[in-house]
Amino acid sequence: MLFETRHLCKTYGRGANKVDAIRDLNLTIYKGEAIAIVGKSGSGKSTLMHLLAMLDKPTKGEIILDGKKTKKLRARELNKIRNKKFGFVFQSFYMNANDSVISNVMLPLRIAKTRMRKARKVANTALRIVELDQKKYVKAKDLSGGQKQRVCIARAIVNMPEVIFADEPTGNLDSITGAKITDLLFKLNRKTGITLIIVTHDEDIAKLCDRQIRIQDGQIIKDTGKKYTKRPLNSNAQVYHPTLPPSYQRMNPSMQQPMATSTQVKTTTKPSTQYVTKATPKPLVQHTSTKPTQLNTPITVHAVPVKTTATIKATKKPTNKRTTTAKTAKSTTTKTATLKATAKPKTATSKTTKSKPKTTTTKVKKPSTRRATK
Repeated sequence: MLFETRHLCKTYGRGANKVDAIRDLNLTIYKGEAIAIVGKSGSGKSTLMHLLAMLDKPTKGEIILDGKKTKKLRARELNKIRNKKFGFVFQSFYMNANDSVISNVMLPLRIAKTRMRKARKVANTALRIVELDQKKYVKAKDLSGGQKQRVCIARAIVNMPEVIFADEPTGNLDSITGAKITDLLFKLNRKTGITLIIVTHDEDIAKLCDRQIRIQDGQIIKDTGKKYTKRPLNSNAQVYHPTLPPSYQRMNPSMQQPMATSTQVKTTTKPSTQYVTKATPKPLVQHTSTKPTQLNTPITVHAVPVKTTATIKATKKPTNKRTTTAKTAKSTTTKTATLKATAKPKTATSKTTKSKPKTTTTKVKKPSTRRATK
């Protein structure tokens, strides 16, 4: 819980000129919410914002911020809270026209007495967020209305506040630039979790918020956030509500709806046999192979005992070196004997068939006929 108001009242003037701007108002605002305070002019919506931002003091009642009553806070403490926790975006820009853009953005850091180097670095990042880093040295009087409002947003977020108060942020802007400003504010709410409180009479902007508070004659006539109130389930359970806004659930994960346990599911669910249907067998699926395969065929798995190292060691028997050598010698002799027995005997027929028979030729000498002729 960020803000809580109890019987808040604010009156201006005395006697016949007395005006009750806020009358007996009770309100609770949680961290991370995007709230739109809607009402006609003179309804008291701007007065309520000034009271919540501690820019004004209530006549009666009290405002509680983070569990502390603001009545007991001193002026110095209030200034610190406004500087560090709050950021302001007003309809009129409240800028130093002759100063540069970056010097206007650095103003809250100067009030907080931040060092110049760090202040420039943080101001540059803030201007980069609002897409005005290229015009940081331009004077404020030379900017357009939309650019001035973006400078105001950069000045509001430069200290990384918890709350941004925006009083008619699109009142002096056209529709296109106004849509860009609202989109920028809601992006900051979603991404950084900054609580956004917008005072507006524009219904389109109000619909974008998580919660709408309608004020008339200083009183709340409608609050869509009443359904977001905390409701404990029991004394030991976490507090949650299923319809909390998304921004609040994001900032407070403990407020999200917890999952049901298995025991709760068993007690709540009842077995119903009215609509039980038998599962039809799935058709055969034709693969590249010729044999079709069924998807629902049961697969039998046989357990195979696995031998561990302990069992292997237990099964091994002690062996002697002499017996092992004798066994190896016997095995070698038996191998050679079997090889000899299996070998085919060499026969003579095989040699005769292969080798050709040798033929012996005798040379006969012819008688010489020389003497006969003589």
